[in-house]
Amino acid sequence: MDALQARRGPKPKPGTRDTLIRAGLQMIHAEGYSASGIQGIVERADVPKGSFYTYFASKEAFGAEVIDAYSESGQANLRAFLCNTELTPRARLEAYFDDRIEALKASNFTRGCLLGNFSAEAADHSVLIRQHLAVHFKSWSVILERCILDGQKNGEIGSQFSAVSLADFTLNSWEGALLRMRVEKSDAPLFEFKTILFGLVLR
Repeated sequence: MDALQARRGPKPKPGTRDTLIRAGLQMIHAEGYSASGIQGIVERADVPKGSFYTYFASKEAFGAEVIDAYSESGQANLRAFLCNTELTPRARLEAYFDDRIEALKASNFTRGCLLGNFSAEAADHSVLIRQHLAVHFKSWSVILERCILDGQKNGEIGSQFSAVSLADFTLNSWEGALLRMRVEKSDAPLFEFKTILFGLVLR
C-alpha cells in the first residue's frame, strides 16, 4: 500500500526548494516581504503553487529561510574580504565597504540590506523572523569583531572600546546608513558613514 501511494502524483523536482528560495530572495529584496505574494514567487520560480507547501509550512517559514540564504551568501563575501591576510585589518574593512558602496551605486540605491529591510518590515510581527534576524546579525558582528581585534592587536585600531562594541557599532551604523541611502537615493550617507568610521571610530 505504501509503495502504491508513493507512486501517486508528481514527485517534486530536485532543486525545487532552492529554486523557490532564490526566486523569493530576488523578489523580496526588490519588492519587500509584504508585497511579495506566494503566487508571484512560484510564478517567478516557474513551479506549481502546490510545490511551495511541499517545502514550506507558511510564508513566514519561507521568509525565515530566505533570510538564512541571504545571510549565508553575504557572510561568505564578508569573510572573503575580512580574512584576506594580504591586507591589514583596517584595509580589509575599507575594501569591503568600498565594494559594497560600488555595488549599491550600481543598483541605483534601491535595495539595501535584506536583513535590515526585514527588520523594518516584519520583525515586530513575527517571532520566527525576529529570531532568525538576531542570529544572523550576531554572526555578521562576530566576523567584524575578529577583524577589528586583529587591528587592535597590531596597533592600527585603538583599544578604548572592545572589539565587540566596535563591531556592533559598525554594523548598526552601516544598517542605518543603508536606510538613509534608500530614502535619499544617494551614496552620501554611505560615504559619511565611512568617513566617520575610519576617521574617528576605528583609529
